[in-house]
Order: sequence, then C-alpha cells, then structure tokens
Amino acid sequence: MISANNITLRVGKKALFEDVNIKFTEGNCYGLIGANGAGKSTFLKILSGQLEPTNGDIVITPGQRLSFLQQDHFKYDAYQVLDTVIMGNARLYEIMKEKEAIYAKEDFTDEDGIRASELEGEFAEMNGWEAESDAATLLNGLGIDTDLHYTQMADLTGSQKVKVLLAQALFGNPDILLLDEPTNHLDLPAIEWLEEFLINFDNTVIVVSHDRYFLNKVCTHTADIDYGKIQLYAGNYDFWFESSQLLIKQMKEANKKKEEKIKELQEFISRFSANASKSKQATSRKRALEKIQLDDMRPSSRKYPYIDFRPNREIGNEVLMVENLSKTIDGVKVLDNISFTLGHDDKVAFVGANEQAITTFFRILTGELEPDEGTYKWGVTTSQAYFPKDNTQEFDNDLTITDWLTQYSEIKDATYVRGFLGRMLFPGEDGVKKVRVLSGGEKVRCLLSKMMISGANILILDEPTNHLDMESITALNNGLIKFPGVILFTSHDHQFVQTTANRIMEILPDGKLIDKITTYDEYLASDEMAKKRHVFQVNEEDAADN
Repeated sequence: MISANNITLRVGKKALFEDVNIKFTEGNCYGLIGANGAGKSTFLKILSGQLEPTNGDIVITPGQRLSFLQQDHFKYDAYQVLDTVIMGNARLYEIMKEKEAIYAKEDFTDEDGIRASELEGEFAEMNGWEAESDAATLLNGLGIDTDLHYTQMADLTGSQKVKVLLAQALFGNPDILLLDEPTNHLDLPAIEWLEEFLINFDNTVIVVSHDRYFLNKVCTHTADIDYGKIQLYAGNYDFWFESSQLLIKQMKEANKKKEEKIKELQEFISRFSANASKSKQATSRKRALEKIQLDDMRPSSRKYPYIDFRPNREIGNEVLMVENLSKTIDGVKVLDNISFTLGHDDKVAFVGANEQAITTFFRILTGELEPDEGTYKWGVTTSQAYFPKDNTQEFDNDLTITDWLTQYSEIKDATYVRGFLGRMLFPGEDGVKKVRVLSGGEKVRCLLSKMMISGANILILDEPTNHLDMESITALNNGLIKFPGVILFTSHDHQFVQTTANRIMEILPDGKLIDKITTYDEYLASDEMAKKRHVFQVNEEDAADN
C-alpha cells in the first residue's frame, strides 16, 4: 500500500496540491486523471520520491518495492538492453554486479568467499537465476526482438527505448507500479500485451494516460485531480465520467430545491415579519433560512475546446483514386503497389506498426513527396486540410498566434480569426504570443484551428491526439464524428479510431495494403489480426525458450 498524507505542494504562491489524503491499495489499478496542468505527472513524482512536497508525507508499507516508468530516454545509452531492464530491481542488479566483480578477482580471499556466499543466498531469494529470462520475456512481449537484447541502448530507436524502459518498470514484480503515459509510442500488439499484463498484475498500479480505452480496460479505480484535490471513484474512466456528471446533476437539482425553499421562506418573512400574530412564525422561518446552505458548485478546471469542421463545399462522388502507388525510403520499400478508391462517406483509419509508411503516404497525398511509381487523383470538388505528425516547420517563425492563423484565412479580419482561436482555448491576450514558444498541446490546437478555418471537405490527420489532454481528445473525437466530409487519419487512441472510422486500411511491413470496410473492433477480431497475434505469440514463446 502507498498513501499520501496531507500532501501540499506550492509553486511560488500557487498551491498545486492542498492537503491531499489518499490511499492506493494492493490489487487495484488506479487511473490518475485531470486537465493539463492539474499536476498528474507531478503527483506521480511526489509518490515516487523524485519530488519533495511542501508539506505532508508519503507512506509505503515497509518492505515493499516501488517502480516507476523512466522518462529520460537517453539515461541508459551506455548500457545493454537486458541490463537496463534488470536495473528495474536496483538491489538485484547491485548483487549481480558485485558478484561479477568478486569472481573476476585474481586474488580471491576467504573474505571474498564469505561475501560471495552471502550474495548468492540473497540472489537466490530474489529469483536472480530467472532474471535474464524474465527480462527477455518482458522485452519480447513488448516487441523487442531477441537479437536486440544484448545491443547497446544507444543503438535503439526512440520507440524501442520507450519499450525497454517500460519493461524495466515492470521487471521483478514490483509491489507498487507508477506509469506515466505508458502507451505512448507503443504499437497495437505491445499495447494489447501491456493491457493483459496489468489486468493480471496482483499488486498496486497507478497510471496516467490520455487513452480512454486503455483506462477503461485496465483500471479498477479512478483518481480525479481537480483544483488541487483528488477525489477517488470506484470504477474505470467511463464510470467516473458518468458518476461525476450524475453528481453535478444531483447537486444542481438539490440547489434548485433549496433555492425554491429559500424564496418561499423569504416571501413569508417579508410578508408577515411586521404582523404581531405571525411574528413567531416569521422568526422560526428566519432560523430555518439561516440553516439552508447551497452546495458549492465550483466549476471544474477542465476546459473543452469547441472543434467544428465545416466544409465550404459539399463533396462530390469522385473523391480519390490511388493506382499502383509505390515508394522507397532509404532503400526500404514502404509502399508497394497500393490501389484503392475513396467514396464520399469514407472515414478511413490507417493502422499498423508501419508508421513511416503511413506518414509517407499522407505526405504524397498532400503533395509534399512524389511517389516512385503509380498515381493518385483527387476529385474536382475536393479540398484538403493536413495535420502533419512533425509540425516543427509550421512554427519555426516569429509570428504571433493571430498573425500565424490569419495567413491561412480567406477573411483577413482579426476579429474573425480570433473567434477560431477562442474556440480552441486561446483567449484574446494569447493572440499576441509567438508561435515559436507554444507548448506541444498549444501547437496542436493551432493546427486544428487552421484546419477549421480552411473549410476543407477532406481532412488528413497524422497522429492528431499526440500532446492533447483528455478534454481536447474528446472534443476532436466528437468534431470528427460530426464532420460531413471524408477523413483519412491515424491514431494510437483505440476509442478515437473505433468511434470515428468506418473503413480500416493497414499498411503492412512489406508495404502491401489491407483494406476493409469495417469498424476498428471488428477488424481487430478479424482473421487477419488473429493470424498476426498467433505469429507474434509464437515468436515470443520461441524467444523465451531461447
């Protein structure tokens, strides 16, 4: 068990947390939610001891080991992959290294022998002989092939490092596990594997994630951070949302009844307070009036942007025709003879581990790249708006937010442009901020403003949910569901894909295309995905045996 007792954290004069008391018990998985800036990651750092609170303390059951997901992807570049995972249990790793040092001595003494014996006993108690095979199983489960286990961390890609650090956090059956955005940069098989791992994990888990589907699947409880307090709910994310909305509704209804009662008492007092025969009743009602307290209806700190894509022109029947399109990047064929035709009702999710291929395809469709072979043709009634995964060039200038968005608007009126910015939670004074200094989430909201102001009837979005908080993801999700045009998009957010797409396209590692008119959940349950899971499971079992 881990508990926070009277935790207060002040940053300058502002209190990020104020007298927080909460217990996290064994056998439960807690989803820690809240608006951007509410302090989710900060609270995890307090729990893990990385950050000292201003007041209060964190209490962990004696003898229990806490593990957390490291965020520094370069911290272990000098180490081998397998060693990095085993470092998740610091004491076990220390024993291994001390043993190696003792056995490597040329002048092995009696004292060395005694110390080695002590270490061997502790090593056995900690299941040290299974450490490498356990670490390998975690790595294979997350999609790190066996031939990479003895390479240097510095030689891995960014997404591979994320998986290794996640395996490190999971290693050795920690008593308390803290995970901050664990599904970021994970492919579908790795996310599914992690979900099953956490569902079957018997100890305490506290996780921060913007993936609603993931939270719904793994969490038994939801801890909601709002205005420096943490309210605990039994149930997953959807249960929290329904419960919190019901609570607000009940408070409003209770307040309405109280207000009606207050009005009734005030009218009686006003009418009969000067009447001698009614004075006692008036006095009694004054006392009753003083006892009535309205529930505090402080609004949530959560803010939902208003995302509404309105095409300037209705789309025709001819939308997009792709014929025999191929592209090779750095000697690897990422697109191989792709062909399909889009209809005017299609909302297409591009899925699969081949993210480079998807981004390359989107860049070809928007004219940023040329295909090596094949053609594509947009219908004459179409207009496209593009959300790139890498937006660095978009904001590499000294323009203010208002000036930046104005350049993409047909109407060059500042008030008109600021209206779009206001919908995306940029108040008037934010309009003069330079785009160069914006946060990742602010840049995403700017790009969505650009897409809204364009009036395009075809939206192409490459990982639009990255850097967004839960409220913005929900608003974008709803905006795309209502959009009357065509959408081509990719996202790791399961619920986002399931509720938006009516057609699934997967670009395979060899560059070939699978195209199905179906929902995402139906596609995941299809024969194609079942075959992939079987191959993935066989490879994992073979690696564990080796």
